[in-house]
Amino acid sequence: MSDTKTLPQTVALPVAERWYAHGLHFNCTQCGNCCSGGPGYVWLTTAEMQQIADFLQLPFDTFTKKYVRHLRGNYSLTERPDYDCIFLRRAGGKSMCSIYSVRPAQCRTWPFWEQNLESPQHWANAAGRCPGMQDTTGPKHNLAHIEERRAASDS
Repeated sequence: MSDTKTLPQTVALPVAERWYAHGLHFNCTQCGNCCSGGPGYVWLTTAEMQQIADFLQLPFDTFTKKYVRHLRGNYSLTERPDYDCIFLRRAGGKSMCSIYSVRPAQCRTWPFWEQNLESPQHWANAAGRCPGMQDTTGPKHNLAHIEERRAASDS
């Protein structure tokens, strides 16, 4: 099995030659910016919906009617009118996810999403809204961790 994966709109590069091969710093500051602002989507699988419903101790149908929207053949969590994720809670200057232990893969893999990893410029653009991506004193995530998260965000 090859360690070469095709990147969107780029030449296939061996993993070790990617621009972030020496790792990237990221330290969540609990700012909540990744869970707010926008309109946006938090895509869900059926298994994730079931896991969240179980965590909330709700029947699956009740959970999906209250917290899920069907869009373009896929499922996404609903948002509040201000575009905050329905499960984002703010207190004491921090933002927390009320379903953190069962949050969807899309949330667990931030900021190591394919579009953020396309180039240093894409990373810098995303870092403009995420102070945790700018924190060079925080943990430096190695290539294996980044690739694992990137791959999980694609599934």
